[in-house]
Amino acid sequence: MKFLHTSDWHIGADLYGRKRYDEFERFLDWLAGFIEEEQVELLLVAGDIFHTTTPGNRAQALYFSFLHRLSSSSCRHVVLTAGNHDSPTFLDAPRELLRHLQIHVVGESSPDPSDEVLLLEGPDGRPEAVIGAVPYLRDRDIRTVSAGESPGDKTRKLLDGIARHYREVCRHAHEVRHAAGGNLPMLVTGHLFAAGGTTVEGDGVREIYVGSLARVDAGAFPQEIDYLALGHLHCAQRVGGHEHMRYSGSPLPMGFGEAGRAKSVIVGTTEGRTVTVREHPVPCFQSLERITGDLQEITSVVRALQASGSTAWLDIDYTGTLPALSLRHELDALMETGELEILRIRNRHVADLALGRMGEEEELVDLGEEEVFRRCLEKREANEEEYPYLLEMYREILRDMHEDDSRAE
Repeated sequence: MKFLHTSDWHIGADLYGRKRYDEFERFLDWLAGFIEEEQVELLLVAGDIFHTTTPGNRAQALYFSFLHRLSSSSCRHVVLTAGNHDSPTFLDAPRELLRHLQIHVVGESSPDPSDEVLLLEGPDGRPEAVIGAVPYLRDRDIRTVSAGESPGDKTRKLLDGIARHYREVCRHAHEVRHAAGGNLPMLVTGHLFAAGGTTVEGDGVREIYVGSLARVDAGAFPQEIDYLALGHLHCAQRVGGHEHMRYSGSPLPMGFGEAGRAKSVIVGTTEGRTVTVREHPVPCFQSLERITGDLQEITSVVRALQASGSTAWLDIDYTGTLPALSLRHELDALMETGELEILRIRNRHVADLALGRMGEEEELVDLGEEEVFRRCLEKREANEEEYPYLLEMYREILRDMHEDDSRAE
């Protein structure tokens, strides 16, 4: 059987206010065509299908149109699991209807491991794969809270809960595989932050549990797994160097930090329990360019891009000393010819100001949530002994807010 692993579509995401629906549509059109060309029989989507828990009408239309197109293709099975950006209830709502099209949706984890285990059958009715369809595991689903526990206790409980959930799902999947004859591949999904995972600045990946220590080691995944299809990190990569444990990465660059970075999907083939995989590149549907320098250096790069006919979106990192209004005037004049578009201008001279000495030209968007909180602590001269505790509690508040958003209808 041939399968394809992808994740982190983030349908509906914009980039500094610029809508990206054309990119999402072109990607899904390419993906459907590639699936047919490669005669892919199983599609695994490991979370973050949408960018928000309340996707708009156009985002939903793209999603359902793609699934409809697959229903008449070579792809006999589709398995979709929720990520931390997705609403479990939204994804699960049409699951019974979609199941008749061999589209299996798991939006929320279950205390019963059988709810996350699928036995897929071929055209002749014979079993051909066992799937452990594990979605994003939310904090409240995998650990209990005890009074007086330390951040270390929370991290340990989280990691233990994740490992326990995978053991239970894989144990049930093993039983299903054994009952079906034993020589079937076990393919398991997940949406989490693996230890040693690589991210890049501006890719939108955020910590999904308290603090930065709750990262799952490769040893947490049972050895019975023949292929682990992960989502959440936007760079394609192996987990712990293991060939059969992979992130497919996002198909579109989620920020300018990924400008020029190759994107891919994972194509796999099963022969009994033997799984072989390869990365296949995803075309670039909208180029991004980050330009750093003073006005002369920026002008030189822009002129070269214009001469090449580029239609890139630009992130300007200005290192000179021109006032913001003068810089904007110069750049607007530079953009009068060609098809380039500036999405963001960062003025280093302004951004270097501390929050407490904030000038009218500094933009809060230049600072992350945690950086703003750190500056507030410094301005308030927080007690050094309390600093780590306050920072940890702030991270927990952010985590709870994001999880509440994910559960919203």
